[in-house]
Parts: sequence; structure tokens; C-alpha cells
Amino acid sequence: MTKASPSARERIVAGAADMISRRGLNATSIREMAKHARAPLGSTYHYFPEGKQQLATEAVRFTGEWTARRLREELTAGPVAGLRAFLALWRKIVVDSDFRAGCPVLAVSIEEPSSDETPAALAAAADVFAAWEGLLADSLREHGAEPDQAVQLATLIVAAVEGTVAMCRAKRSTQPLDHTSEQLQALILATIKE
Repeated sequence: MTKASPSARERIVAGAADMISRRGLNATSIREMAKHARAPLGSTYHYFPEGKQQLATEAVRFTGEWTARRLREELTAGPVAGLRAFLALWRKIVVDSDFRAGCPVLAVSIEEPSSDETPAALAAAADVFAAWEGLLADSLREHGAEPDQAVQLATLIVAAVEGTVAMCRAKRSTQPLDHTSEQLQALILATIKE
């Protein structure tokens, strides 16, 4: 059985996530996102009538859900397996893109909003980070970590991995992922009771 091809809307969202992961949000126009997704600009505005901010918000949510699905699957084998999968996912992205792509959730998070109002994409990024932290904290608690320590370690894991992805891009090397992996695994093993 063949997998159904993604809808035009899904292609546009995935393409936008990829563009944002490479160039950031402010440096990417809706026209460029449509072109990157090989979608007509009219279709892009049809699916995203509110424009770039709506598309960016969907791209952030798409990345968050895509990552959470993989993380959730791997966490069934425990927090160390979840960490390894989380790191492997980002390793693949930076290596396959020749260190040109990172995390669109981080990219949206670090850019200066154009107004004093919190943009929807930034709010979506906060939700995504919270969801990833929640999955990791739940797994740590299930494996014996104290509740407060589980929450703190989950935050550290997400922050460390996101920062490490940025370092990999800057250094054009996966060495930061290797170092981060070793230290985070040691922290997890010291925290859980198995």
C-alpha cells in the first residue's frame, strides 16, 4: 500500500517550516515560502488568508507535532531512548541540509517581533516547547525522577538540544550534539531510578 501524498496545504506548511528553519522568519516572505513548496501564491493565500504570520504559526505547530510524535514513540522505551531519538532527529536535519537548516521553532522564538503584540507564531513556539518539555518530564517521572527534578531536567534537555542545533550550524559539525548527548544521558541516568 502506498502512502497518500500530502495535500497542497500540508506541502505549503512543510515548505514554510523548512524555509524558516534555514533563513528565519523575518528573512522569508510568503512568496518565497510558496515557491519553496512549489505551490501557487494564490493557493497559499487561499489556505492562509491571514498571510505570513498564519503560515508561520502553522509551520511551527507542524514541526512541534511532527517532533512530538517521534519523541512520544521513543519515550515508550524510556527517557534515554527518547533523548537519543530527539538528538538523532536534529542530527539528521542538520547533516542532511549540510548544516543549513535548524529548528523553525527556535528560529521564530529568537526573532524580534515587528510589534509590541505577541505574534501567534511566537505563542505557538512557546506551546511547542512546553509540549516537548511535558513529554520528557512525564517520562522522567514515570522512571522514578522526582517531579520538580523531572520538570527542570526536561527544560534543560529541550534548551540544550535547541542550542546545540544552533551550534552545529555555526560550527558545521555534529560535535556539539555528541557532547550534549553524553552529558544529558549522564544527567538522566543519575536522575531516574531503574
